[in-house]
Amino acid sequence: MPNYEVNQDAVARARKLIDAGTYDDETEWSDAAPSADDGNAEIDEHGWDGYAAWHLAVDPDANVETKKRYHFPYGDFAKVNRAALIHGKQRAAQNGHDEIEQAFDDLLQRLDAKR
Repeated sequence: MPNYEVNQDAVARARKLIDAGTYDDETEWSDAAPSADDGNAEIDEHGWDGYAAWHLAVDPDANVETKKRYHFPYGDFAKVNRAALIHGKQRAAQNGHDEIEQAFDDLLQRLDAKR
C-alpha cells in the first residue's frame, strides 16, 4: 500500500473555500465527483498545481505530473463537497491513512461549524 502524505496546500485551500462558503452540502459524492475529463480540463486550465490543490493526499513516489500522484479528492474543482469529505475520511480510515483521515475530519468539522 502506498505511503501517502497529506497535501498541506490542498488542506489550506479547502479551509479557505469552506470559510468563504464555497461548498456543497447537498449533492452526493457519486453525483458530484469529477470525471477523468473534468480532471484533464482542470490540468489544462490550472496546471498540475491546480489539479493537486483538489486532492488531500499525494504519493511521494509517483511522478509529479501524473494523476497517479494525487489522491483523495475533496471537491469538484469548484466547491468543497461535504459528501466527499465523509467518503474520504472513511476511505482513509479503512486503509490506515491516519493523517489523511484526520485532515478530512478537521475539514468536515470546519464545514459543519460553518453550516
